[in-house]
Amino acid sequence: MSSALEPVVIGLLSISDRASSGAYEDAGLPALKEWIAKVIANPVTMDARLIADEQTLIENTLKHMSDTAHCSLILTTGGTGPSVRDVTPEATLAVAHKVLPGFGEQMRHNNLQYTPTAILSRQVAVTRGATLIINLPGQPKAIRETLDGIFAAVPYCMDLIGGPYLETHPGGVQGWRPKSAVRAPRS
Repeated sequence: MSSALEPVVIGLLSISDRASSGAYEDAGLPALKEWIAKVIANPVTMDARLIADEQTLIENTLKHMSDTAHCSLILTTGGTGPSVRDVTPEATLAVAHKVLPGFGEQMRHNNLQYTPTAILSRQVAVTRGATLIINLPGQPKAIRETLDGIFAAVPYCMDLIGGPYLETHPGGVQGWRPKSAVRAPRS
């Protein structure tokens, strides 16, 4: 089945001073890889990176993943809280062509059912050309909960910005499209 689906390049960017310095093992990238394998039916190539909470470094990495590595979707994890070192949203907004505020609103709304501190999250989603960039929290459980709550809108968003036609595995999070936007996979 997956051979008829468009291949997709997905950027995974874990942002953590301590994990990038080796102080502890990063848990964000493994959580993202596991979630993607369970949900996305397309053949996926992942560009995974672990970097420090440095705004310029984050901006440059996002630009490279979008413009040079041609990632259609970039999922970041970490750096979205209110602490001084949390600069992922600022870096993401700095490279954005369009801001998609509904994603951030929905992420916080969904996560409030799990924790009252979800209101402290500053997650954003933006487009850069034909790339969708979504900021996620840093903890594996929160990553899964957040993606489960918003991913239904991602395939159609990718259609609208010129990305690949993203399909999801049956039985999990299902992508939603208007009936006029549904198309048969390429053979």
